[in-house]
Amino acid sequence: MEGFGDAGAIWRKSVHSGAHNNCVEVADLPGVIAVRDSKSPGPKLAFTRRQWRAFADRVKSGRFDTT
Repeated sequence: MEGFGDAGAIWRKSVHSGAHNNCVEVADLPGVIAVRDSKSPGPKLAFTRRQWRAFADRVKSGRFDTT
């Protein structure tokens, strides 16, 4: 995504990520939460804090569980 600068971003991944580097990383940037693929950190997605919070709440509630 263009339009947000991520120079100097501190990328982090979940402590639940495996050793195979198959996870997403997030960075808290001014005005947005940026998300990228850890094994291919090229293009990124950006979400407002409100959007990210809504997504995280749904994940935590199990809404996306498939089992």
